[in-house]
Amino acid sequence: MRSLCEPAAASELKERMSKLQPESQRQWGKMSLAQALAHCSEQMEMVLGRKFTPRSLMGRVFGRFAKAKLLSEEPMPRDMPTDKNFVVNDERDLGSERDRLRTLIDEFVVGGPAGCTKHPHSFMGPMTPNEWATLMYKHFDHHLRQFGV
Repeated sequence: MRSLCEPAAASELKERMSKLQPESQRQWGKMSLAQALAHCSEQMEMVLGRKFTPRSLMGRVFGRFAKAKLLSEEPMPRDMPTDKNFVVNDERDLGSERDRLRTLIDEFVVGGPAGCTKHPHSFMGPMTPNEWATLMYKHFDHHLRQFGV
């Protein structure tokens, strides 16, 4: 399974991001392309330990089941619900958001497992650095597929 712990996987994601254009059409969901990249950056801020979100009650009850499914080999399904803490509604600049996400991916790769948060995921609960790296790869892949790359 691909993971952000693999520099080649991180490079692949950044290469796919470079193919995104302002006219890239979303295949599903509500966020614009720039909003989706900002959303991914917000998640990376959490993984890097800069942003914290509380566990939800639903996550405490159902999180471990979702975790097993989301960390499986299957791609993330379309129209996954988004934690309200990571919804981006305001207008964003595509170039700025792409650069921000590239920088955060690079920081994660350089920091490796030791740079990963120790805080639990807001829905799935405690996660190892490898689980975070796999989840983030799959999350970014999900949004890149959302816009056709």
